[in-house]
Amino acid sequence: MSEQRTTLGRGARKIRTGVVVSDKMDKTVLVRIDRQMRHALYGKIVRRSSKLAAHDENNDAHVGDTVRVMETRPLSKTKRWRVVDVVERAK
Repeated sequence: MSEQRTTLGRGARKIRTGVVVSDKMDKTVLVRIDRQMRHALYGKIVRRSSKLAAHDENNDAHVGDTVRVMETRPLSKTKRWRVVDVVERAK
């Protein structure tokens, strides 16, 4: 997956798409970002994931939803991302 940016050049903010794994906090969701990479030595495709704490102002996102998050200024000790929109609701 290529890295998405909102603008070109300096100050460009990263945009990622992931799945909400926790919405128990107020105005915060944990988003799992999945990616696939090729192992450097063996060439096997390996799955990696990371979890981001994202700000959700209206508590719109729930567990299982696919959301788009954007990099932002530090909002707390762990929050550096905010939810831009909900791409797909959980079934």
